[in-house]
Amino acid sequence: MAYLNAFDPASTKISLERLEKLSADTPAQWGTMNASQMLAHLNVAYDMAYGKTGERPGAFVRFMMKLFVKKIVVGDQPYKRNNRTAPEFIVEGDRGFDKEMANLIANIKKVESDGPSFFEGKESLSFGKLTVKEWSNLFNKHLDHHLQQFGV
Repeated sequence: MAYLNAFDPASTKISLERLEKLSADTPAQWGTMNASQMLAHLNVAYDMAYGKTGERPGAFVRFMMKLFVKKIVVGDQPYKRNNRTAPEFIVEGDRGFDKEMANLIANIKKVESDGPSFFEGKESLSFGKLTVKEWSNLFNKHLDHHLQQFGV
């Protein structure tokens, strides 16, 4: 399956139009997160990519992540519903919908603005160096999965 290109303005526009259809009270079609938590959950990936949060796992964990998880996260196949969530991505408690939405929009625009040259070969905390396509898949596959979760 081909996902939107995180570095393409037309793809960014499509993503933002889908996000506009989401509201704080949009119900999830599966899973336990509410819309605000889902937005915060999506922001974790961007925060990790930009070094705002997260720690690099030890060598053994990185090896296992590359071996068993990397293809699921950055590959072309869609995520399955109700997959296990990495502890760093679990979001609980009350989240401000407007704040999380503004952060997500800013993150999506920043990735587009920084462009492929910023991301080519950039190291992921868990998976090592990723290609531009892998980074794009990481961001847009995750976004698409959760927007589908909320019916948008």
